[in-house]
Amino acid sequence: MKPVILDVDTGIDDALAIAYALNSPEIKIIGLTTCFGNGPVEYTTRNTLVVLEQLGKSVPVYSGADKPLSRPPKKFPTHVHGEDGLGNRVEKPPVREAESEGAVDYIINQVKQRPHEITIIAVGPLTNLALAVQKEPEIVSLVKEVVIMGGAVFVGGNTTPYSEANIFADPHAAECVFSSGLPVTIVGLDVTMKTLLPNAILADWRAAGREVSDFFADITSFYIQAYETFHPGIGGCALHDPLAVGVVIDPSFVKKETWNVKVVLEGEEMGRTVALSEGEQKIQICTQVEADRFLNHFLDRLF
Repeated sequence: MKPVILDVDTGIDDALAIAYALNSPEIKIIGLTTCFGNGPVEYTTRNTLVVLEQLGKSVPVYSGADKPLSRPPKKFPTHVHGEDGLGNRVEKPPVREAESEGAVDYIINQVKQRPHEITIIAVGPLTNLALAVQKEPEIVSLVKEVVIMGGAVFVGGNTTPYSEANIFADPHAAECVFSSGLPVTIVGLDVTMKTLLPNAILADWRAAGREVSDFFADITSFYIQAYETFHPGIGGCALHDPLAVGVVIDPSFVKKETWNVKVVLEGEEMGRTVALSEGEQKIQICTQVEADRFLNHFLDRLF
């Protein structure tokens, strides 16, 4: 069982990733760290606690970065995730609160206490991880692996024609992580856009007659409606963040190539993830995915 820190900016696909991760025995989520991204960090922390309550799970939550390293914050994607970040489904505050320790210190302390054991799955902006590396560079050699949902290396972006949302939210943090020497695997739009959760599945979730499945059906319905505005007739939504979890559970879901990856930090192409053949080739980029097999695995585990 792999010990995992799951770093989230909890919107709707993060919620699906949390459920998938917590119901998969191959990994053990030892802590959830939160970042701004799909909403302010206060919202994403609250949403993480709300999702845990819906799932009936108890995992410590650590609040983290509230803004990018250098660039001004971008507008939060309320049109995709709702005003509250969870499809306008947050009806009351969670009972539990986040831990007093901050996300950055938690990441540093866990990695130092368990050298070469911790996997970090980061499915939001990479600010927490970048801050941890800047504060304690020695953790670079102590992390077992880092799997991120982010980037659009060989395909177009989803925030700009060039950039994926998580990288665009804090490109300087992404560049810091990619150039740090951390063992990074990129699960980007190159593969996540091939993982379609069909709208028809939501009827099955509602038919289960459980509060948790109704909750996930409601928030995912909001997400799919947003997808339809960008991709008319798509009939579902991509499982971006869950696929990053899936790659840790079963690496055979994807095929990878090794590249030197840089992030564009200025101009029209800010946030673009560029694969270079020169320089040190250390970043694993997922380029192919067995989408149907992954989808079935995800659905089997979700609730």
